[in-house]
Amino acid sequence: MSATTISDKALSAQDIPDGNQLSVSFRLLLGLYAIIPLCLLLQLFDGWFWQGFLQHNLPSSPKQFLLFQIIFGTPHIVASSILLVSNTEYLKFYKLKLILMTVAIITAFGVGSLFIPYKALYVTVAAWTVYHVLKQQLGVGRGLYRLPDWVFYLLLWLSVTAGLFVYIGIFLKNSLDVQQLEWIKLVSGSLCVGLICSALLCERYVTTQSGRCFLWSNVLLVLSTFYLFVQQYYFLAILVPRLVHDATAYIFYVVHDYNKHHRQPQNSMYRYAARCHLPIVIVLPLCSFALAFVLQSYGDSAVNAVTEFFFGMEINKAITLGLLGYLALMHYYTEAFTWKQGSPYRRFIAFSK
Repeated sequence: MSATTISDKALSAQDIPDGNQLSVSFRLLLGLYAIIPLCLLLQLFDGWFWQGFLQHNLPSSPKQFLLFQIIFGTPHIVASSILLVSNTEYLKFYKLKLILMTVAIITAFGVGSLFIPYKALYVTVAAWTVYHVLKQQLGVGRGLYRLPDWVFYLLLWLSVTAGLFVYIGIFLKNSLDVQQLEWIKLVSGSLCVGLICSALLCERYVTTQSGRCFLWSNVLLVLSTFYLFVQQYYFLAILVPRLVHDATAYIFYVVHDYNKHHRQPQNSMYRYAARCHLPIVIVLPLCSFALAFVLQSYGDSAVNAVTEFFFGMEINKAITLGLLGYLALMHYYTEAFTWKQGSPYRRFIAFSK
């Protein structure tokens, strides 16, 4: 989602043909942050009562847990791609941007990988990932707390920088020595302190209670991730922002698709769903979860079987790294503008408190 400020008019309605519409509820979005106290309680109970069972048995990284990848991360990226390509008018509208970005990705990560060190590419993607996640969350709430641009971007960049160090500390921890890991904790902790101080100083710009709740929920999103990282609950540290981010995205996708297709299906996917009497609100989640499962579980082996048969060779992780990596980068890119005020997507989005 973009960081575009939502006007008072937009809070009640957008350019949607009739009153029988869904809206994005800010209360529902705020409710997603309940994962923060839940994960913190799990960590505390694990230390107090369960003798560290969760810490020792949860994967040290969600990347090691296929079920986690099937539920979080990949499905909402696939859903974003389906939403874009299943609506031909969107493809035509953004065609030039999509072509140019595809060329840029191939150049940077295809040709560039021959010359650029792997860790440099990894940190670049990590930074883009963290920026995408946190800008979405801060941007969605921007219409409520209505911060000046300089305040918004101060909080955003403090959050992103702290989040990036935590991300590196989790996903590259096996390649870091003890001193490097301690430096990462020190730097990210200092940035978290700066984030708290900045939020306290800038809170005076927020005039509504709901705005304050959203502002501090996003601050706590970063702080809780840092705390769980320091406590070595790496799985929970990634789960917190991942669940909030993905669920927020799905709320927007489902509202968009319902408002666009509930009167008259506008593409083949929803026409087929109507013939099968499937509720509109489950079509995109169902398709994206199913496709994510197939690609994650069987994509690489299927491609290898084909390339082995025809060419006598295998392509390592052609789907899980190649295709899904490409879709992820395109997702980060397109989500920066497809949900902005005035975009075709926003015609089918309404907001409510």
